Amino acid sequence: MPFPAFRHPLARLGALAALALPLSGCNWIVMKPHGDIAVQQADLIVTSTLLMLLIIVPVIALTLFFAWKYRQSNTEATYTPDWDHSTRLELVIWGAPLLIIIALGAITWISTHKLDPYRPLDRIDAQRAVPAGPKPLVVNVVAMDWKWLFLYPEQGIATVNELAVPVDRPVEFRMTASTVMNTFYVPAMAGMVYAMPGMQTELNAVMNRIGTYEGLSANYSGEGFSGMRFKTLSLSDADFAGWVEGNRKGGEALTRATYLQLEKPSHKDPVRRYAKVDEGLYQAILNRCVDGKKMCMNDMMAIDAAGGGGKGNVGGVHRESTARGERTVVAAFCTPDNPLGLPTTSPSALASQ
Repeated sequence: MPFPAFRHPLARLGALAALALPLSGCNWIVMKPHGDIAVQQADLIVTSTLLMLLIIVPVIALTLFFAWKYRQSNTEATYTPDWDHSTRLELVIWGAPLLIIIALGAITWISTHKLDPYRPLDRIDAQRAVPAGPKPLVVNVVAMDWKWLFLYPEQGIATVNELAVPVDRPVEFRMTASTVMNTFYVPAMAGMVYAMPGMQTELNAVMNRIGTYEGLSANYSGEGFSGMRFKTLSLSDADFAGWVEGNRKGGEALTRATYLQLEKPSHKDPVRRYAKVDEGLYQAILNRCVDGKKMCMNDMMAIDAAGGGGKGNVGGVHRESTARGERTVVAAFCTPDNPLGLPTTSPSALASQ
């Protein structure tokens, strides 16, 4: 039995309006973004949803219709207990979903390549292609505990928890992380891309409207994750140049020692500005050798690719010789017939051949 206060229709409408009021404050930026990549992604969501509704809506409607028509009290409904097949009905039941799946597969395949975050942009928006002259703005992004570091190699500056990009200019983000995996996400500009330690991921995007937007990490990374947010400023070319000059005048130097202090975990850091960045700092962060106490990952991998640094390297199998002219081989060297590199003869026989 309904409550007395809600018996009147106007009271019910008022209650529904009160329940819907909190939704008026929802941020619909994901479906109404201001960057061309995010706009295409939103269009993909809408298109996919509409295609799936072509099946979902009729199925729900027919379920309700059949439940109503063939209810127990409806004695006029046709009763055919021996019916078991209809070719026409089978074609509809299987053909319609198959066509929808084919359409979704085609759209997904095309969009996967077209919206690949590593793919350089070929347009500013639906009406404008990327001009031939200006190069994309490169921004190196480092996800830290629990803050974001943005380095601008072309401008020679860096910021913490503040990202600025010129409107209608392609931006190439190169991302890594200091400790654990995070997700770089500016809903108004493009979808999420992971930032991982010791690896570099990329995102090509563009902003098409001047304004201030929110950026965040969308991957849980510890107790300070909820405060790992930053402001994204989409500025005119003149305002962006002014923003760069402001950082150069009001910032300090980001040295390796300064970075090692910045790298320590902290919560809800304020915006910091750096007027100068040590040369090669981002590459040192990426290759996990900022402190200079260990070999950089890229140097280590180059040595490994060349066969290692010792006697038993790949080159040693083919070129190195002992004083007696005997060729040295590696006992654990794998071959197509011995993929695990297991010894096939005695160690003495393997030591010299």
